[in-house]
Amino acid sequence: MNYPVWDISWFGGGIPVALIATFHVFIAHFAVGGGLFLVLTEHYAYRSKDSRVLEYVRTHTRFFLLVTMVLGALTGVAIWLVISVLNPAATSLLIHTYVFAWGTEWVFFLVEILSLLIYYYTFERMKPGHHLTVGWIYFVAAWLSLFMINAIVAFMLTPGQWPETRSFWDGLFNPSFLPSLCFRTFLAFTLAGSYGLLTSTRIQDNELRQKMVRYCALWLVAPFALLLPSAWWYLQSIPPGAKEMVLGLSPEIPPFTSAFVWLTPLIILGGLLMIARLPRSLQGTMAILLLIIGFLHMGSFEMTREASRRPFIIHGHMYTNGILVSRLHEVKQKGVLAYAKWTKVKEVTSQNRIAAGRELFKLVCLECHSLGGPKNNIFERIQKMTPAGLRAVISRMGEKIPYMPPFPGTTQEAEALASFLFEGQKGRKK
Repeated sequence: MNYPVWDISWFGGGIPVALIATFHVFIAHFAVGGGLFLVLTEHYAYRSKDSRVLEYVRTHTRFFLLVTMVLGALTGVAIWLVISVLNPAATSLLIHTYVFAWGTEWVFFLVEILSLLIYYYTFERMKPGHHLTVGWIYFVAAWLSLFMINAIVAFMLTPGQWPETRSFWDGLFNPSFLPSLCFRTFLAFTLAGSYGLLTSTRIQDNELRQKMVRYCALWLVAPFALLLPSAWWYLQSIPPGAKEMVLGLSPEIPPFTSAFVWLTPLIILGGLLMIARLPRSLQGTMAILLLIIGFLHMGSFEMTREASRRPFIIHGHMYTNGILVSRLHEVKQKGVLAYAKWTKVKEVTSQNRIAAGRELFKLVCLECHSLGGPKNNIFERIQKMTPAGLRAVISRMGEKIPYMPPFPGTTQEAEALASFLFEGQKGRKK
């Protein structure tokens, strides 16, 4: 309410965040699991005294460095940019509450960068034991980076005692912190195998290729033995309302949860097929297909997790529209337009009813809905409603529709929003 609004009503506020975040998370988890993959595979090369495996590790490290340090860093910056303009209130709260945690994570990231560069550029220039130590330093720093970020992301869904105590540690070590950390760690290991298949299928030596394809496929398949139980543990750790959202209360979530459920066995089956030695002509195609499925698998999980917080952006503390739960009554008394600092319209009159309704949509609805776009199109939701029906739905938000926050405005503002939506819907039908 106290920040300018980036008006992308035609697209929907959540779409840019979802696209960039999924792409970044898909790379960031590879940066963690891939670090362990590198050091254990290098150790395997020394133990088996196979210089060909060591050369594969060196080649894979170059690919790993370019993907994680270039694409990963760019998408990480893009996430900060997009959340700061689409939900600045929540971004500000996370920064001010966890500035020490963010600073710690950035130190770990700096260690990641330095150790990975040293690791790559000192192949066969450093003693094997010392080189492995550098690899272990990279993996530990990458996992600790995940540790810190996971704690903050989990806090948004399960803040635990933080709203009462405002304790840094209560928020950081929240109820879903540990199950979420375990789930993400095992997911990172599966991605290490998936990305490994992409490089191992390009090996020209037939014997070595088959050996490394099976090795990478094991990395893809084996972690699921712990990934699935940790996913169940994660589900049990979230608040009852969020769990109901995941299990079908929200109409937006079921497609994503269904995708996660169905894509999981497809990944396992694809990995098993690779272990069973597919023909060379199919191995490369299968590796690319498994990477795409893995991306969709990760995306379905992230979309489910994000949507399960509804109607909050920080569960029980801040609604998706950026209004604090503790300030809701104050905003309703004053009115959204009068309370918000960056609005073209400050009050509803008979002359500006539609313009006021549009401002209210941007302030209250944009985070979850679009105007005719791909993100939860509001016009599809209201196409059979009358103005009176619209006003009734708006007034019951947060009660009859628990995955939507309560409407924070006055009666006149509710009528203005209903008029704007009805006129927009009527215009689309002409």
